[in-house]
Amino acid sequence: MKFTNYIGRRKPRILSLFAGCGGMDLGAEWAGGKVIWANEYDKWACETFRNHFKNTKLVECPIEDLDLSTDLPERKDVDVILGGFPCQDFSVIWKRPGLKGTNGNLYTYFVEIVNTIKPIAFIAENVKGLLSANNGTAIKQIKNDFKKCGYNVSTNVYNFADYGVPQLRERVLIIGLADDMGIKFTPPTRTHVPPATTEMFGLPSYIGAREALKGVENVKHNNERQNIKPKTIKMLELIPPGGNFSNIEKSNDLYVKGMISHVYRRLHPEKPSTTIIASGGGGTWGYHYGEPRSLTNRERARLFGFPDDFVFHGSMTEIRRQIGNAVPPLGIKPIAKELFSLLKGHPTYRHEKVE
Repeated sequence: MKFTNYIGRRKPRILSLFAGCGGMDLGAEWAGGKVIWANEYDKWACETFRNHFKNTKLVECPIEDLDLSTDLPERKDVDVILGGFPCQDFSVIWKRPGLKGTNGNLYTYFVEIVNTIKPIAFIAENVKGLLSANNGTAIKQIKNDFKKCGYNVSTNVYNFADYGVPQLRERVLIIGLADDMGIKFTPPTRTHVPPATTEMFGLPSYIGAREALKGVENVKHNNERQNIKPKTIKMLELIPPGGNFSNIEKSNDLYVKGMISHVYRRLHPEKPSTTIIASGGGGTWGYHYGEPRSLTNRERARLFGFPDDFVFHGSMTEIRRQIGNAVPPLGIKPIAKELFSLLKGHPTYRHEKVE
């Protein structure tokens, strides 16, 4: 199949929605793109973004307040739209309302902007729970809305640990290619595999926490430790590396009946982290494998693949939220790189042809 070069020799020009602190944007720029315009409403996420994307026009407001006739760049100046629309209403950790929730319909603004700009391609990110939200009707509706805009849409679950991120983070990527391209996007081959399968696939093992956090104590920015209670320290001392609250014996005075098992999770030094979340009460911060303490924000950032010179702005809680809501830049890079290669007419592997 012969592929068309849609963008010539230039860098793909990106419009970013729900930009947050810029994790997805950083990965896209590592892949060879250029973020020219972005929208985000959170004050401190905007401050972080602004300090790392100095040449990007950032519009700071809720997406629903954008004036599509005056605030957006011209159609001819955008090749790709990307962003992760809010996922809280699709989470599988708790029962969530899906499209019926407060944030569930914010994806419609993403669709409207795609329909207005008509980029060659788009990437929309969300939690795995999107696939089962509203008994599966949510993802069908979202895909159909994008298809009506003139795109061939593929939906796949990506575990970012498969692409070198030291975190088991499964996310849905909805990737659309303009109808006239005649193909659907196919996920790139993974670069890392679980330890037990390295010989089978001839690929390196998942990145473990010890490797990811090597030398992190020497980083100045965002590396403050949280003050934790003596009781919490005693609890953590009872939990082995890789364990959680359920490892505490029920006969122990520190055991709390009804406590959910995914709290007080400690890293395992030789395994990727479990999914790092953006907020939550006691026991949800993520905990070090070798010391009875919560992770610093810099350690969390390392588990997403953020470089140490990527400085976050705001309080510890606000920075935790920015990191936890981010798309791992290290994980999105190979996906964006293949997409950009496809737009330039020289994909590195076969993509599904649409008849």
